[in-house]
This record gives sequence, structure tokens and C-alpha cells, in this order.
Amino acid sequence: MTKILILNGPNLNMLGTRQPEIYGQTKLMDIEAACQTLAKELKMVAECAHSNYEGELVSLIQKASGKYDGIVLNAGGYSHTSIAIRDALALFNGKIIEVHISNIYKRESFRHTSILSAETDGIIIGLGKNSYNLAIRALSELLSSKHSIA
Repeated sequence: MTKILILNGPNLNMLGTRQPEIYGQTKLMDIEAACQTLAKELKMVAECAHSNYEGELVSLIQKASGKYDGIVLNAGGYSHTSIAIRDALALFNGKIIEVHISNIYKRESFRHTSILSAETDGIIIGLGKNSYNLAIRALSELLSSKHSIA
């Protein structure tokens, strides 16, 4: 059975209380539960992990190779700053979809560039909690067809 990792970075554990006008009212645990439900419907297994620490995220990505077929990654603020996470993603042998809950292009200019994107197979931006559902569906399609979008 296809296994995917839903990986969330810093401050995403504060969803529901952190800037609800930008990120909505839904808590991370509810997003994770919805991800697992959708994955099951798509005949996949989704495991979820969160860390506020860059090194721990790097370790989780490194350990994912061979264990998971794909990753849905919301690296939070590390999307714009972490070369270490980018390097770990380059080592992953599965498919990766990057997720941003908010539209990064409607926010501060420093958020307009994700240095992780070049190592991913796709990006879903600005569709709120639904971004995760779309990412899981995209992974399902990519993994079942065994080809890249490009």
C-alpha cells in the first residue's frame, strides 16, 4: 500500500489560534485527521509529523526515503530560509508536494520565494486547509501513474 508522510514545520501546531484571518480556524490535528481519512479513501496510508525544529524536520525527511512513497510538506517559515531542508528533500527518492495554506504572493515580499520548491514535484498555494487535500490527491495521481507532471 502507498505510504505518504504529511510533514508540518514551525508554528503550524498553532493553527486555529495563530492569525485565523490568514490561516483559518482549523487546528492542525483536524487537518491531520482529514488527511488520513482522504488517504484511506485513496487506498493510501498517511502518517503525520510536526516539528518546530529545522534539524528534526531534516531527520524526518532523511528517514522517509524507503519508508514513504511521497511527502506533503508545509515547512512554514523554513520554506523561505532552509537550505538544510532543501538538501534533505533532494535526497528523498519519492514524490513531494509543497503546501502553503496562505497565498504567499499576497503577503510580505520575503515570503514570495520558497527555496524548497525546486526540489518538489508540485506546489499548492493559498487554498487554506484544502491545500492538503489537493496535495494528497496530486500525490495519489503522481504515484499511481509513476511519472512526473513535467
